[in-house]
Amino acid sequence: MSDILDLRTIDDYNQFHGLETQHPLVSLADFSKMEKCPHRRMRLGFYAILLKDEIYGPLTYGRNKYDYEAGTLVFIAPGQVIGIDDGGYTPHPQGYGLFFHPDLTRGTSLAHKMKDYTFFSYEVNEALHMSERERQTVFNCFGEIEEELRHDIDKHSRSIIVSNIEVLLNNCLRFYDRQFATRSVINSDVLTRFRTLLNDYFNSDRPEEQGLPSVAWCADQLHFSANYFGDMVKMQTGKSAIECIHQAVIDKVKDLLLETDKTISEIAYETGFKYPQHLTRLFKSTAGCAPKEYRENAGTL
Repeated sequence: MSDILDLRTIDDYNQFHGLETQHPLVSLADFSKMEKCPHRRMRLGFYAILLKDEIYGPLTYGRNKYDYEAGTLVFIAPGQVIGIDDGGYTPHPQGYGLFFHPDLTRGTSLAHKMKDYTFFSYEVNEALHMSERERQTVFNCFGEIEEELRHDIDKHSRSIIVSNIEVLLNNCLRFYDRQFATRSVINSDVLTRFRTLLNDYFNSDRPEEQGLPSVAWCADQLHFSANYFGDMVKMQTGKSAIECIHQAVIDKVKDLLLETDKTISEIAYETGFKYPQHLTRLFKSTAGCAPKEYRENAGTL
């Protein structure tokens, strides 16, 4: 296994692949202009959006390998490791890549919005599968960025490029919403497994030993990245994943309040709360009354 190649700048990436650097902070690469693409594991110091136009070999992403289809978009955040590590190369690759350094957006409205584009933390097997119309929209955005990169850099270059990147990312948010919606049958099965996971967890001794389950833990148990799982749950239920977890624990607390004579403190520790007041606070915000009131007034509810 070869060492991971650190590509910290846009120019580092372009030099490694034999591409021209037109702007130090952003690049739009047409992979068809490369005679071959060497296979290396790389750690990128910038954002990358990859449009795959053909199928070739597995992509190593983190510790996993994936084959993904032509016509998909993959989003990569700075610091992530990608690449194929087999010592070979891909002849005449096809596809496009948009790369931009965080310094490009620093001080702009887009910099504050980057956290909203959670798909940069999705796994490759959670890539965006586009319709032909959506694919054309992406190409239109790429075309606007490419046109600006052909000009000499001036005081307007940065704002125009950043604006077009923001339009692209906003469209990708829309496309992912569509993807979640069109996979509603599959996602409904995931939600069923999510509810079963929570029920099994709160009906075991694990809450007292390990505390409340996190979104990341639930996502891992269901084989999703935390961000993809959270976005999917929100799209399907209208509630965040943590709200679903809170509802599950409150449902369990209600059962214990009515079916046992355990104290509020005992129930709090049994269901994973570090302190009884944390249970009381969450119970009030979810059920509209304190646990003691719920128990006392259960017959009139």
